[in-house]
Amino acid sequence: MFENFLIRPDGLRNETRDGKIVGFSLAVRHANYRGCFLSLHNGYFIEVDGVEYPVDAQAFEINGKPPRSFDTIRGAVYEHWHYDDEGIVHVAAPGGLAPGEHAVRFQQSVLAAYGYLPTDEAWVKQPPKPGTGAGSDKAPQIITYHLNLAAEA
Repeated sequence: MFENFLIRPDGLRNETRDGKIVGFSLAVRHANYRGCFLSLHNGYFIEVDGVEYPVDAQAFEINGKPPRSFDTIRGAVYEHWHYDDEGIVHVAAPGGLAPGEHAVRFQQSVLAAYGYLPTDEAWVKQPPKPGTGAGSDKAPQIITYHLNLAAEA
């Protein structure tokens, strides 16, 4: 149920670097009340207005550290993402998103379990693709959010 509240409604932004819009970002929360060790965070299924943005186009910012790829985060075995901490998902998308309302389909993939599961070893070696439901922990459904991107002033 908490998956309905994973994206902050006013957290959709375009990102600019050297005067050019290079992508967009979303302010996100964790679905599991226990949080998780960051190495278990596998990325997101993100689709905006029918365009899917794969995990390799995503970077994650948390704990005051700069954005990191999920391949890098996989090695953050001692770093924790606390339930009440907000993270930022950065998505590489040249030109970003147009101002206005966007339909964002979203699912968080966190390989957290309450004990050993037969999939654990396989998922460590080859994490499941976000959006398939595998490894979705407390957020098993893809949720559609309707988010507004304000025009830049």
